[in-house]
Amino acid sequence: MYGRFIAHALQHGKLSRGHHNRNYVLPLTEPMAHQIGRTPGQLVSVRLRRKDRLPVVVRTWQDEAGILRAIKGVLPHVPECLAERGDSAVHSYVDGVPFSSICQNGKPVDAMLIHCLATMLAQMTQVRRESLPPLPESWPRTDRGGRSFLRTLARLVEQQIRQPNWTEFGGLFAALGIPEDAMLRYAERVPSMAPRPYSLLHTDLHRDNVIFSYDDGVPPLICVDWEMASYGDPLHDLATHLVRMKYPDEQRVEVIEAWAKAMGHLRPMAVNGLDQDLDHYIAFEHAQSVFPDVIRAAKSLGDAPDQKSLDEATRTVRGALQQAAAPLQLPGVPGDEEVQRVLFRWRAARFGGRSEGGRQMTRISWEPSQRVPEHPAFPRSAVFEALVAEGAAPASRVFKGTAHLNTVVRVPAIDFPVVVRRMLTSDERRERRILSEHAVLRLIEQSREPVRAPRVLALGTSDLKDQFAIHSFEGPGTGDLPPVHPVDGLRPAEADHLVDQLGALARIDGHELDPTACERDFYPWLCSELVQLVEALPKESLKLARELGLPGASRLGELLSRHRLARRRSSLLHGDLNPWNLVRHEDLCGLTVIDWEMAMVGDPLYDLVRHMHLTPVRPEIRQRMFIRWVGSLPLECTTGWAEDWPVYRWVEVIRSAYVDLDRLVTGTGLDAPNVQRAVDSYAMTLDTATASLGLRPGPTANPYLARALSPGQHWAMRATRAMRAMRAMS
Repeated sequence: MYGRFIAHALQHGKLSRGHHNRNYVLPLTEPMAHQIGRTPGQLVSVRLRRKDRLPVVVRTWQDEAGILRAIKGVLPHVPECLAERGDSAVHSYVDGVPFSSICQNGKPVDAMLIHCLATMLAQMTQVRRESLPPLPESWPRTDRGGRSFLRTLARLVEQQIRQPNWTEFGGLFAALGIPEDAMLRYAERVPSMAPRPYSLLHTDLHRDNVIFSYDDGVPPLICVDWEMASYGDPLHDLATHLVRMKYPDEQRVEVIEAWAKAMGHLRPMAVNGLDQDLDHYIAFEHAQSVFPDVIRAAKSLGDAPDQKSLDEATRTVRGALQQAAAPLQLPGVPGDEEVQRVLFRWRAARFGGRSEGGRQMTRISWEPSQRVPEHPAFPRSAVFEALVAEGAAPASRVFKGTAHLNTVVRVPAIDFPVVVRRMLTSDERRERRILSEHAVLRLIEQSREPVRAPRVLALGTSDLKDQFAIHSFEGPGTGDLPPVHPVDGLRPAEADHLVDQLGALARIDGHELDPTACERDFYPWLCSELVQLVEALPKESLKLARELGLPGASRLGELLSRHRLARRRSSLLHGDLNPWNLVRHEDLCGLTVIDWEMAMVGDPLYDLVRHMHLTPVRPEIRQRMFIRWVGSLPLECTTGWAEDWPVYRWVEVIRSAYVDLDRLVTGTGLDAPNVQRAVDSYAMTLDTATASLGLRPGPTANPYLARALSPGQHWAMRATRAMRAMRAMS
């Protein structure tokens, strides 16, 4: 009988779709009414869980019927479960109109209705714990306080949302800058909070889940859809309600005060720590929402999105990223163009080619650049396959740096992995790029010198005017494992190999890439580049630099010009030999040099010294490298090196004092490990820079800034707090 009625509902019921269920409203048939003890013709709602829905919500219980039975004595007008089987249930029908159809999101809510909603949330605290379904064994005890509950919620998001969706969407999240361990790290940072008595929570009280009753307005509002109900800190319910109800900003305080008043009458202890702890739960709501919001937006594109749907998905994703950036400590949020391109590639990878009437319908197109001819090892037909594979790559093959998004892919008929490399639109690197990376790598390949570097296989522009390059992948052979970098310094054999490659670079004539290089004196040119970099820093960064005792651009130029260095023959330089731009070979005795976008033509001594500044180098390794370097290069490349290398080291310390401070102020590139290492040691960098310039740190007018520079605290966190305090005081 039950099965026949469900089939009847599918055929004759009035369908309304929810996020997680399909709901059919229809009158009871006489046989079904007799079975459940109701009147024939009475309206009911048949709820069928949508099997096509991805896991994007946290569930404490699977038994919604048990929840409704427990609530019935406290909130008697909520729906009643009349029958259930598997993923379907028959509920009593709530006759009324949804709140959302009368008062849309963003519009102000009448004060009386706010009072009713607050009262409803407070009444949930009267549901007895013993009447609810059993909680999971891992559930925190009620005496553990809000911190334990919030950590549990974060771990449930990890287990029930992030992990089940990572196989399909992990590459998309990685390309957007959401790391795999984002929620676990968030859970570790949850602060202590005041204890509050646990109670029943709805956790999804928004305008679609509130019904204006037609039954003489008693009660005026009825809450439906209890499948996401939970048991814990009532402050969590207030936070989710504030976020999902989308009140105007000016009503936020009114809602909080109404909740506190209603809760104070029924459960006074639940108001403990309201002012201090509510923001923690709101931050969590924004943090966890990034996962369902991005997944739903991506799925909404389907197999044939138009520009309007792509724009809507872009706005949704970027908004979710902006709200999640602070609680998840994301270093930056990609711009609209970058988000749209990531979404387009993800969608195109799933619907990029399909057979239709015997004709191949392609959804990805690209235009080759004339600057890079077709590579014999990588025909242009393989480029399309690489672009399709890019959008479908798992998170383990997506690497987001300070300037590029790199995706490792395998292409049919090509027996080696390749990297699709795209410049990030959010890249704000301050140092000027001198040479084109593809031109440098082509010159190295054509020279046949023993320099281990990627090969440029293709260069072009894909859909949405998005430029890309395809390089050979320099890492473990299959491309399934990420490259390994010498982050703790070079082994002796690696140091020898790197010096040998610097010697090989010196034999490559780079002047065809930069004809003016042979005419200039490198050190004054390098100093002028640094002065221009400082001049171009944002006002906020320059202001803080002055507070910390760093000179302005004009004075810096005077201090740098005190030195005169020997003229050495110019050669091709990498320009940024930090550990993450060096890839260890599988035999652990050699290195491949990647990321050549900062390449230049200049003094070969500078490349070696900059490497020693950016990489932990033991004294014995440094001495070993210098000795081998002097023996490997011709005399015209090494003359006067012993007197001049400390000057280059000094210049790099000064550069770091400005660049790393700017990264702290703007938050640029903080997800890159080389940047994170630099800013973590900024206090030492600043001390060394000001001392080497012969300057004393100036007295700071702001006491918070002095505290930020005190020892024993994490610099990045201290500096961030100090800068926020400065903004507040100004």
